[in-house]
Amino acid sequence: MTAPDSKGPAAADHSDKQVEQSLYAKREKIYPREVHGLYARLRTLGVLGLLGIYYLTPWLRWDGSQAILLDLPARKFHIFALTLWPQDFIYLAFLLIIAGLTLFFVTALAGRIWCGYACPQTVWTEAFLWIERKVEGDRMRQQKLDAMPMNARKFRIKATKQVLWLLFAGWTGFTFVGYFTPITDLGQRLLSFSLGPWETFWVIFYSFATYGNAGFMREQVCKYMCPYARFQSAMFDNDTLIVSYLPGRGEPRGSRKRSADYKALGLGDCIDCTLCVQVCPTGIDIRNGLQYECIACSACIDACDDVMDRMGYPRGLITYTTENAMQGARSHILRPRVIIYALLLMTIMSIFAYSLSQRTTLGLDVIRDRNRLYRETNDGEIENVYVLKILNMDNKGHAYHLTVDGIHDLELHTDTRRIWVDAGEVLELPVRLRVEEDELHKRSSKVVFHLTATDDPKLSVREDARFLGP
Repeated sequence: MTAPDSKGPAAADHSDKQVEQSLYAKREKIYPREVHGLYARLRTLGVLGLLGIYYLTPWLRWDGSQAILLDLPARKFHIFALTLWPQDFIYLAFLLIIAGLTLFFVTALAGRIWCGYACPQTVWTEAFLWIERKVEGDRMRQQKLDAMPMNARKFRIKATKQVLWLLFAGWTGFTFVGYFTPITDLGQRLLSFSLGPWETFWVIFYSFATYGNAGFMREQVCKYMCPYARFQSAMFDNDTLIVSYLPGRGEPRGSRKRSADYKALGLGDCIDCTLCVQVCPTGIDIRNGLQYECIACSACIDACDDVMDRMGYPRGLITYTTENAMQGARSHILRPRVIIYALLLMTIMSIFAYSLSQRTTLGLDVIRDRNRLYRETNDGEIENVYVLKILNMDNKGHAYHLTVDGIHDLELHTDTRRIWVDAGEVLELPVRLRVEEDELHKRSSKVVFHLTATDDPKLSVREDARFLGP
């Protein structure tokens, strides 16, 4: 980030006034110029790929149902063959930690590449800009259109753009809700105007959020609302990749003819065409140094490389580089913070993968009757009472076989002849354990309950408990 000028108190006061003015000044609309080049193609591929994943995923089918469905009313998440329940919240925590560490790792290594290529704000803004260019034309035509007074032609063009934006935003909101409500049913109820109140609210809310953020606020979200831009500097160091202008090569800047000997004129490679500013989606001048508003979209690199090609100069006046490289020092990819992030990420991902592989869809909790430690039956046996909570986290119901061991000649009694639990249900099963007093060698003995599905022996769980006696 650009540091304030340190020439004295007057310079610092001037910098503070500039910041204050920028915060309270009326926003000037930015008209990003369309740019072509390597990074523009990569951004386009990223946008198409991410939007394709977002819009197509809810329509995928798996085993006769929606492949990815976050069914909040039923309190279960379907992710292809995997079904997660509220008891599996730990896996969501793992995913959030992995996502955070991945962001930290990528930022430390390659700067704000997430912001420039994969952030939802960037992706949908690119889509809205594409619609705007198709309807209103390029940058110059958009500026002329906005400057002219309202007439029938201007109204028609503006109205067409707004309608297309609203349709695109509405489809985005509908798709979003389709991740939480089966999208085929949602579509049928939408066509018959029979959506529920909450579904209607979230379709409208997410559509409005997309329409406002990508259509109007755009760079304001990145500059003033997104917290990532504010704490990114904590993950930057002199070896982090950044988009930067090379002042040692470009200065002093100035216009010239292509055939001119610019070195004899005392000029650098920068011809001061300002194309790097015109293509910037946040409206900054990259030649002023690293700024928190820069989202590393590399549009300025493509624009500058195109100018360098036309002038016959080497590419790379604006490029991905590091602070160390700009100062003539050696850059290091492997450094302590990158290694630490990578090790933490691999460790947590390994734990997550192992935990997921060992996950069972059967849960068993054993709760002792606290009203009475034990009782003596008419036959002279010692009895303990328990309540078993059996949770079936599978997608189908199962019958189960229950056994217990830990004490010789221990007897299990229950009033239920057949233990059956439907998919997603929790069964509370009272059971009684009885044993001859002579078999108890201490007041508290360990017993183990074993629960196994009769149709799938691999679906089994065990739970320890205590048997109390005199």
